[in-house]
Amino acid sequence: MIQSNYTVNVHPRFQVLSPDQVEEMHFATLEVLRRTGVRVLVAEARDLLQRAGCWVDGERVRFPAALVEWAVRAAPPSVTLCDRTGRPAMHLEGYRSYFGTGSDCPNVIDPYTGERRQGRLEDVLHFARLVDGLPNIDFLMCMAIAQDISQATSDIHHFEVMVNNTTKPICYTAWDLANLQDIVAICEAVAGGEEAFRRNPFAILYTEPVSPLQHIVEGTTKLMYMARKGLPVVYTPGMTFGAVAPVTSAGGLLVANAELLSGLVIAQLTREGAPFVYGGGVAIMDMRHMNVSYASPEFLINMAALCDLARYYRLPVFSFGGCSDSKVCDQQAALEAALWVMTTALAGGNLSHDSGYLEYGLTASMELTVLNDEIIGMVRRILGGVEVNAETMALDVIDRVGPGGHFLNEDHTLRHHRENWYPTLLSRTSYSTWLDQGGLTCGELANRKVRHILENHRPTPLADDVSAAVHAIVQAADARHGIGQKGER
Repeated sequence: MIQSNYTVNVHPRFQVLSPDQVEEMHFATLEVLRRTGVRVLVAEARDLLQRAGCWVDGERVRFPAALVEWAVRAAPPSVTLCDRTGRPAMHLEGYRSYFGTGSDCPNVIDPYTGERRQGRLEDVLHFARLVDGLPNIDFLMCMAIAQDISQATSDIHHFEVMVNNTTKPICYTAWDLANLQDIVAICEAVAGGEEAFRRNPFAILYTEPVSPLQHIVEGTTKLMYMARKGLPVVYTPGMTFGAVAPVTSAGGLLVANAELLSGLVIAQLTREGAPFVYGGGVAIMDMRHMNVSYASPEFLINMAALCDLARYYRLPVFSFGGCSDSKVCDQQAALEAALWVMTTALAGGNLSHDSGYLEYGLTASMELTVLNDEIIGMVRRILGGVEVNAETMALDVIDRVGPGGHFLNEDHTLRHHRENWYPTLLSRTSYSTWLDQGGLTCGELANRKVRHILENHRPTPLADDVSAAVHAIVQAADARHGIGQKGER
C-alpha cells in the first residue's frame, strides 16, 4: 500500500488555549512586564537586570520585550533528570508526563493507625521507600515536614533520608541559601563530584517567587545560585486566584506568566542556558470556605492552559497530579486524583507533583499515593493510543476466523493479549470471588499494599563511604545551627 503524508496520533492530547489565545496571553504578559513590572528584592539581580536594559526604580523593575524574548530563546527546551546512578530517567520536554509525590505537608495519615498526625522524619523515609517500590511513581518529593527535629535543618535531613532510600530522581525544597548549598554538596558527593552532578543531575530544586509579582530574597538567591552552577531548578509561583491574583483564569494566568518570565530572565542573565522548569500553582480561592481548592475544575483548566503556554515557549513545565481536597483517602480522593492525572497527562505536564496530597496540601496519604500509582498506569495505557499497522489490524486472522468464529485460540491473541493493561488494586473478579478473597475495598487493598512495601521493599543503599560523606555534611549543618546529634537544639 502506497502512503503519502500519513499522519499518526501518538497519543490523545488536550489543549485549552488556541494558538491565537496563547499569543494574545504572551503579548499581554510583555505589557505587564513593561508597564507594571515586578519587585526584585536582591540587589545583585537588580544590577544584572539594569545592565541588560531593564528600567529599575528602587526595587521595581520593568522589562523591555526584547530581553524577555531573548531569555526564552536562551533557556534549554528540555531538561533531563537522571536516577541516583546517573542513568537518564526523565526527559522533561514536549508531552512527556512524569508523576511524583509532593512536598512539605504538615500532617500525615498513619498507615498503621489511620490517625492524622504531625509529620515525622520516619514518614519522609517511608514515603521514599514507598515511591522506590511503586513502578508508576517516577520521582520523589519529601511529602512530610519532619516536625520531630529542629526546623532549622529539617530540609537537609529530609534530603539525606530521601537519597538513602530511593534511586529515583528527587525534587527538593531548601529553607535558605546556606541549606541549599549543603544539599547540593550532598548531591555532588553522591554523584562523584561537581561536574558529574551537573552533567547527570538526579535532583532538582523547587523554589518560588511570591505573588503578586515579587522576587523575594530567599527564592531569588536560590534561583541565581542554581543558575550559576548550571543546575536545574523549578521556579514556580504558588498563587491563589481571587486572593493574590485576579479571580479570572486569564488574569491569574497573566500574573503567573509575568512572574515566570521575569524569573527566567534573572536565571538566564545569571548564566545563559541555565536549565529552568516553567509552571505554577494556579489554584482558585474557594470563597465559601476561604481556602485553596486543589481539585477545583478551574485549577485543572488553569494548569492545562499553563502547559499550553510552556509549549509556546518550548520550556519544560511543572504540573500537578493525583491530589485532592478530601480529608481522607475515600471516594472523593480517588475521583479528584484520577481527574488530575488524566488532565495533566493529556495536557502534557512534564514534572507533575503532589500525588498523594489530601486536604489541599495539608495532609499526606500513602494510600492515595499507591492508588495514584494504579491510576497513572491506567492513564498511561490510554495515552498509548491505538497502534495501526498490518500486524495489529489482523486482516488475515479476521479472514481465517470468519463470521461466527472466535479468536481465543489464535496465535495472534496469544501474541498481543498482554499488551492490555491489568490492574493490581482495582477488582475485575465476580462478586463471589471478591467475597472469597476477603471482600476488601480498594482503600483497604491500598493500605495493605502500603504496609507490604514498607515492610518488605529494600531500596538500593548508598555505598558506605558515600553515606558517611553525606551524613558528615548533615552533621556540619546541624553544628552550624547549634543542633545536637538527635536534631534538637
